[in-house]
Order: sequence, then structure tokens, then C-alpha cells
Amino acid sequence: MAGGNFMHRVISYVVNELVVDRLANSPAFQRFAVRTSKKIEDISSMAEQKRQELAEQMKEITKNIDSKNH
Repeated sequence: MAGGNFMHRVISYVVNELVVDRLANSPAFQRFAVRTSKKIEDISSMAEQKRQELAEQMKEITKNIDSKNH
């Protein structure tokens, strides 16, 4: 049984190396990776902008509540 696990690991390693090498040298995959990275950057930037907007809104709401209570 141990020999089977070893062979499985060796085959997995070789297949993984081949796949990684092919993808790393594939212009189509590189374009895909660049587009995906750019989209993630854009989404992260939009999320940060929305977070700041919500923080400002919360600050305003808190200020309005405090001014009504005093």
C-alpha cells in the first residue's frame, strides 16, 4: 500500500510540474491572469471606496443623533 501512495505522489508531482510549466508559458493563460488580477484590483478599489463612503455616512448619522440629543 505504501508503494501505491509513493507512486501516486510521484505522478501527481510530475503532472503538476507539467501543468504549471505549460500554463506559465501560455500567452492565453498569461492574458487571463493579467485580466483577472486587474479585475480583482478594481473590485478591491471599489470596495475600499464604498467602505469610506459608509464610514462617512455613519459619522454624519452619529453627529446628527448627538446634536438631536443635546
